[in-house]
Amino acid sequence: MEEHFQHFHFSTNPYLSIPSPIPPPIQPIPPPHQLPPLLPPPPVQSEPVDRERLPQWTHTETAEFLSIRADLDASFMSTKRNKPLWEAISARLQQKGFSRTPDQCKSKWKNLVTRFKGSEAMDDAGKQFPFYEEMRTIFSRRIDRSLAMEKKKGKAVQGEGKEWMNEDDEEKDDDEEEEEEDDEYEQNALEDKGKKKRKMTDKRRGIEWEVKLALHAIVKQQMEMQKKWVKESEAREIERREKEEQWRRTMISLCEERLALTRRWREREDERSARAEARAERQDSLITAIIAKLSEDER
Repeated sequence: MEEHFQHFHFSTNPYLSIPSPIPPPIQPIPPPHQLPPLLPPPPVQSEPVDRERLPQWTHTETAEFLSIRADLDASFMSTKRNKPLWEAISARLQQKGFSRTPDQCKSKWKNLVTRFKGSEAMDDAGKQFPFYEEMRTIFSRRIDRSLAMEKKKGKAVQGEGKEWMNEDDEEKDDDEEEEEEDDEYEQNALEDKGKKKRKMTDKRRGIEWEVKLALHAIVKQQMEMQKKWVKESEAREIERREKEEQWRRTMISLCEERLALTRRWREREDERSARAEARAERQDSLITAIIAKLSEDER
């Protein structure tokens, strides 16, 4: 590299001095295979970072944070000043071995709420957002507590435009935004729950109506079968009576015929007996006459 720059004459500082008025002779460019190897570029000095980059939240740390946040959720809903609660969450994380400031905890909660709302429209929300069930449990318990409070106060739950929590009167923009988002989500969740309940009620009514129709059809079929069975039973009873009457008449005629045969047989027997008696009488009289004649001849 020094051979290429030996013809340039600069003073100590080349940026401030003026080169020689005599231009150097132009050297021919050597072929590529004779060029010296290129030196690697000097390392780029990165600018010093003003502040340290925040460490990422681990899965275990996030799960522990949500567990603590779920325990204090009722306190978040019942108080207007949330800063002490975020400090309490930070302190409890410190006890668990996780170093997080209250602002970091608040920012993490907002991020989790945003991701949870975005994952609700997805079919595989549990895969897209690993803490979907924990967030859903927190908001479901919050809605249940709100419903219990409203029921205890004797107030009916309104359909739309119902606010379950009061907005902060303090000058806390972040807290107001967070609570408004939570209230909006609770309102949407309550509306979704109402829609699901109405849908389930309509579905249950439809099922009940279908069951009633099915039972009515079964009862109607049973009644028709019973009527048919009664008609068949009556027809069989009439047929049985007719056959019984016919059999009775046949038996009467047979009895009468037997009696007639018996009478004729007795009459014939009487006639035969009378003829036998008459024949016996004639024989007796004949024998008597013969004996009397013989007696007379002997005399």
